[in-house]
Amino acid sequence: MDLTDKIIEFETGGLSDMQVIELFAELVRTGVAWTLQGSYGRMARQLIVGGYIDANGNVLRQLPEE
Repeated sequence: MDLTDKIIEFETGGLSDMQVIELFAELVRTGVAWTLQGSYGRMARQLIVGGYIDANGNVLRQLPEE
């Protein structure tokens, strides 16, 4: 699944919580999080502040799959 497909899945609620974290880690890692609409940057920042990912886009906490 490419990045566009992942974003579509996110928008339609088709990703697990862990998949959302992995998506936003990728968005931060590639810098795309900061170029999309503001809600993506805000979500990325929340995940960074919450300790789920770091500012370089590395996943810091794993969640169990649903």
